[in-house]
Amino acid sequence: MSGRVGDLSPKQAEALEEFRERIQDVLPLLPAQHDHFLLRWLRGKHLDFRKHMKADTITTEWQPPEVIEKYLSGGMCGFDREGSPIWWDVIGPVDPKGLFLSASKQDFIKSKIRDCEMLQKECDLQSERLGRHVEAITMIYDCEGLGLKHLWKPAIETYGEILTMFEDNYPEGLKRLFVIKAPKLFPVAYNLVKHFLSEITRNKIIVLGANWQEVLLNYIDPEQLPAAYGGKLTDPDGDSRCRTKIHYAGTVPTSYYVRESVKVDYEQCLTVSRGSSQQLEYEILFPGCVLRWQFSSDGADIGFGVFMKGKIGERQNAGQMQEVVPSQRYNAHLVPEDGSLTCSEPGEIIYSNCKILPPHLKIKTNVCAHTLYSTSCLLPVCKAD
Repeated sequence: MSGRVGDLSPKQAEALEEFRERIQDVLPLLPAQHDHFLLRWLRGKHLDFRKHMKADTITTEWQPPEVIEKYLSGGMCGFDREGSPIWWDVIGPVDPKGLFLSASKQDFIKSKIRDCEMLQKECDLQSERLGRHVEAITMIYDCEGLGLKHLWKPAIETYGEILTMFEDNYPEGLKRLFVIKAPKLFPVAYNLVKHFLSEITRNKIIVLGANWQEVLLNYIDPEQLPAAYGGKLTDPDGDSRCRTKIHYAGTVPTSYYVRESVKVDYEQCLTVSRGSSQQLEYEILFPGCVLRWQFSSDGADIGFGVFMKGKIGERQNAGQMQEVVPSQRYNAHLVPEDGSLTCSEPGEIIYSNCKILPPHLKIKTNVCAHTLYSTSCLLPVCKAD
């Protein structure tokens, strides 16, 4: 059972009735007393969260930093055929690293709470306009331009926290989520975050193919769908992308930066002696797998490259292997480096770190975060559970 009004199991109905009886003394003070409102509190870990995050006043008393307002994409635009608000997220133009160098993680989380509260208020207004209850939204993820920069580890970790917050406190706020213009990298990105989502939420995600405009029009009236997405809605000036309602973001100017780097917790430490190198080996089983790495050094720059072995199982020097990421010097003692690689074929990948000076140099590596060397392989295939 979904836990919504009209779809309650006997146990859920009993819990609702018990909850209503226990709060009789404060019920008249609540913003609403109907079952829809009370079920929202039963489903979410709502009380402490709302008090701690000041959710009741966040839309009126808290303002996101300017960099988030200007460069975090998305916005509410239109209503679906059932009257639910539509929220758009435009992924491609977002500059994760620039945003994280310019604002705190808490600012991102609070901005998303603010969005959720604004959408909930819009649902309440729609309920009054239509004379029936509206409690969930439709979301559309425009994934055109989704790239490896969006798989940056600090960004994925923060997005995971935001999804957990959403699941805990707005569990039935989502009616359906359409993914459009999904590139080949989308399954990899989805695999990174789907464990933060409940099965109920995962079942609401619909990945559309080339006919996405036709499908959207089945759910959204053309007058409520931006013209750039196949509808007829435009801004007053004729802008087909409705930029007055949907932010399309872009690269964050360095003038917004408040820090030089984002702190990373590294799990492995290597020492490279004068004139030597260290190799980390990883077996790639499937084409399309994505490898990520992060590293920093103490005291001096460092050489780094990625190679494919010709013969699996035996050690080879760089000259005997195929170079897939050219070996070069990095000022990793000044700014931590990170990168990623989409592997076009299976084989054995070598990360090679080398330094000529000084005689003892520590290299902190964090290729990913799941094994002895903080390494993982992001698989190319996902199942839409």
